[in-house]
Amino acid sequence: MALRHAVLAALLDGELSGYQLSKAFDVGVANFWYARPQQLYAELTRLEKNGLVAGREVPQDSRPNKRLFHVTGAGLAELETFTAASAKPAFVRDDLLVKVQAADCVNIGDLVAQLSERAHMAQAKIDLFGTLLRRLRGDRTEAEFLRHGNRVGPYLTCLRGLSFERENRDWCTRTIAVLEERQQVHARY
Repeated sequence: MALRHAVLAALLDGELSGYQLSKAFDVGVANFWYARPQQLYAELTRLEKNGLVAGREVPQDSRPNKRLFHVTGAGLAELETFTAASAKPAFVRDDLLVKVQAADCVNIGDLVAQLSERAHMAQAKIDLFGTLLRRLRGDRTEAEFLRHGNRVGPYLTCLRGLSFERENRDWCTRTIAVLEERQQVHARY
């Protein structure tokens, strides 16, 4: 997947400025695609040049004018082509996993601290996803929203992010427990 597809998908909910797109990535899209704000602005420029998004100037009284972008018909066709193509399998590339791989041969104090930090970060994202899911479904139950909601895609990707972060947190917590127990057992001998 290219950044262009993530940007096009993020713009499906309506017009966004570059700043709003950056915030949308921080909250919802970041659970499956990360991009720095500078990358997003550059991608918007390329997408507009290629006719996949269109921008319009919005005058503002007390601030500089802003540009709002929306997906064009060509952008929707690009998403259709992208969606029809086979998805490549995901893979994990994580420095923390390399460190855990070496756990038997290193001092685990720093490792436990990093695992704890990762677990706390995962919990913060779990809380954020919970808030976002409640906001997306409004006063509907999840089952009702999934059956009748207007845009189910963002909700489903948010559910995936929630599941991923729960697994992250649980794995970190279990790994800490295993490492600390092994350290206590080995300290006795």
